[in-house]
Amino acid sequence: MSDEEHHFESKADAGASKTYPQQAGTIRKNGYIVIKNRPCKVVEVSTSKTGKHGHAKCHFVGIDIFNGKKLEDIVPSSHNCDVPHVNRVDYQLIDISEDGFVSLLTENGNTKDDLRLPTDDNLLTQIKDGFAEGKDLVVSVMSAMGEEQINALKDIGPK
Repeated sequence: MSDEEHHFESKADAGASKTYPQQAGTIRKNGYIVIKNRPCKVVEVSTSKTGKHGHAKCHFVGIDIFNGKKLEDIVPSSHNCDVPHVNRVDYQLIDISEDGFVSLLTENGNTKDDLRLPTDDNLLTQIKDGFAEGKDLVVSVMSAMGEEQINALKDIGPK
């Protein structure tokens, strides 16, 4: 044994994976899939018949859940695809700062201050206008693959 000291730097997280494998043939419309390393909601699935040399193929058309871009992929139906863990959490809106960050109230009473206002213009104006009018607003935050974004708004009445 040597008397050298060894230091290991851990670059991994706690082990909760950002995706899980699922057979391509079992992924359906309105499900989720990873296309080109982006989490997407599946809007169209078509399956071709098995050819002379092999597998039936699934053609997926997905919309990126964060930026709305349309992505496509073709995968043999017997192969595994990555499916993102998608979570949706509702928070009450407390404040909007000048630099575009929002302050949200979590269920346990803490604040979450690391989210920006959404890039969707329609949703952005609804949030800003509702906040300016002093309404009680609840925003839905969708998270997948280490990204989070506000994607919906509910008005729960005046303060």
